[in-house]
Amino acid sequence: MDEMEPQIIYHDDSVVVVEKPGGLLAVPGRGPDKQDCVVNRIKAKFPQMIDQPAVHRLDMATSGLMVLAVTQQAHRQLSKDFAARKVTKRYLAVLAGLIAEDSGRIELAFRLNPDNRPHQVYDPVHGKIGISLWRNLGAENGRTRVEFAPLTGRTHQLRLHAVHPLGLGCPIIGDPLYGNGKEGDRLLLHASFLEFQHPQDGHPMTFTSPPPF
Repeated sequence: MDEMEPQIIYHDDSVVVVEKPGGLLAVPGRGPDKQDCVVNRIKAKFPQMIDQPAVHRLDMATSGLMVLAVTQQAHRQLSKDFAARKVTKRYLAVLAGLIAEDSGRIELAFRLNPDNRPHQVYDPVHGKIGISLWRNLGAENGRTRVEFAPLTGRTHQLRLHAVHPLGLGCPIIGDPLYGNGKEGDRLLLHASFLEFQHPQDGHPMTFTSPPPF
């Protein structure tokens, strides 16, 4: 069994919901060495799928639930719903440290550091605001399990909100960009819940995925 193969959770004529493994790109990158990704693997299974089916993405190191559009109409509707914050996403993470608070809301602005791509840096003047709700699920062995509910979809948002002193002040375990993780370590961040309205008839679609850690 290919550990990098996305698992298809649900599919119909409009959408495909998959469980992305950590370590696989969500969408193609630049260059021939960055073409192996969720989108291209799923398009190979659904030849009727549009060329650009992604309506959101997960970091390469993040595992969990993604929805892809099969048709242009589905892509348009899902993109509108994501932009209007009608889609509910929740993530589970394990942080390298202890969090005293039970829950909260983080609003921090970040932008790309052009001298150190793909790192994002805190910039309250020129950055884009990212908003995350979070809930403490308990501590064990000096680590804290946290549920994040992002209200925006900024690059590396949850990783930054976890590690920044104005956020939770603890990196996600295995994070090589903002924590002490090394390349190849498993990032303990998993997209565990996804709820959206079906783009064809608007009925609610709810999916859950237990974290593999």
